[in-house]
Amino acid sequence: MVVGHAAPEMESIYNFINGETTATAKQLDVYEPAVGEVYAQAPASNANEVDLAVTAAAAAFDGWRRTPAAERARCLGRLADLLEERIDEFAAAESRDNGKPLQLAATLDIPRAVTNLRFFAGAAEHFASEAHAMEQGAINYTLRQPLGVVGCISPWNLPLYLFTWKVAPALAAGNTVVAKPSELTPMTAYLLSRLANRAGFPPGVFNVVHGEGANAGQAIVDNPRIKAISFTGGTVTGERIARSVAGSFKKLSLEMGGKNPTIVFADCDFDDMLATTVRAAFANQGEICLCGSRILIERPLYERFRDVFASAVSALRVGDPRNVDTDQGALVSKSHMNKVLGHIDQARKDGGTILAGGQRIRPEGRCRNGWFVAPTVIDGLGPACAANQEEIFGPVATLLPFEGEDEAIALANGSDYGLAASIWTADGSRALRLAQEVEAGLVWVNTWMMRDLRTPMGGMKRSGLGREGGFEAMRFFTEARNVCIRYE
Repeated sequence: MVVGHAAPEMESIYNFINGETTATAKQLDVYEPAVGEVYAQAPASNANEVDLAVTAAAAAFDGWRRTPAAERARCLGRLADLLEERIDEFAAAESRDNGKPLQLAATLDIPRAVTNLRFFAGAAEHFASEAHAMEQGAINYTLRQPLGVVGCISPWNLPLYLFTWKVAPALAAGNTVVAKPSELTPMTAYLLSRLANRAGFPPGVFNVVHGEGANAGQAIVDNPRIKAISFTGGTVTGERIARSVAGSFKKLSLEMGGKNPTIVFADCDFDDMLATTVRAAFANQGEICLCGSRILIERPLYERFRDVFASAVSALRVGDPRNVDTDQGALVSKSHMNKVLGHIDQARKDGGTILAGGQRIRPEGRCRNGWFVAPTVIDGLGPACAANQEEIFGPVATLLPFEGEDEAIALANGSDYGLAASIWTADGSRALRLAQEVEAGLVWVNTWMMRDLRTPMGGMKRSGLGREGGFEAMRFFTEARNVCIRYE
């Protein structure tokens, strides 16, 4: 991200503070990954802008927390309706901003953002607390009260999808929000903020501040009036945030990296497994924290899987995200592309065999200077090698054989991460055994990326702290207060 000056033909992105769009003196260049060129300018916000947003949110909090849940739900529902009416516009913006295929943005990212808003609109009206009667002639009930001003920091890989995943429950629970999308992909959060007034949100309830993580993001983390931080992003940044808030005892939710195992047993439905495993490894250019990038295959099936999988991956079409037949778009930035290529080079040095891909791709036409990497499959590396331990977050998958359940579990758990895992087997008892033993916050059996929004989502070990989703998110964004009444 480079500080620059907006050219007249550039698109402009603004902060949204206290119901109004505002600019900053300094601007950040926003690139279109598929062409490798600047196409927009966004605010380079710092602590001053964050403090303005926090002041607005603090002033709006008392009125918003006293707003009936049904009205909070109506605001979120209207925002969902306004977004749904503009799916094509938002999908085009998401694809241009991120580099992902337009079809993926139109069928997954933006519809899921609509669903997030609608789900938490319903949650606002159905969020219940507990009551406990005591034999001693008393009753306890639990109040769930909003925290106040909360900070939501979202990543660049699923920009609007994960942005709404955070702000919707925070608003539904009665908090006011200061949100920061990634500076690499700010466009759809900006477009959504422009709909907030029409959806009926009072000024100051929903604020969006753009800028780099080290400036605007850190200012959100450090601001003493912000009561909680919900962050999705890299583990290194999550560690920094945890250290920053340790002394203030703010509530903290961290959804971070993954090195997710896909465990394939010889008795699986091969065709279903193969198609899903390709998608699990390479969807969204592998830029999904839940991607199954570490594929463990039972020895009797290993050679067959290796050959067919590498062939299927080689057939994936990489190119212009606008084309309907594109399977893989561009990586989000030049630096990220170089990071992914560096991981591939290191895998070669460690003795890995590249079965598919392994290089930068330069599509013909308008995307010849874009940031594309061929979907890559690597064989022959030990479990301790960097490619099997470090999150690459790109279109790279590694293959490892195993003998039996015990070795499969040991390999799956032999990582500092613990976000997700997939298990492929026709043996129901085996699936249940492994689901209990694999160290992951989400475990799929004979599927991948099936998500029920009512269920908790989050990781173990270096993959996260806390859970998002359903009423887990509503609980995070509220403070529990027990009230005990004696009646005898």
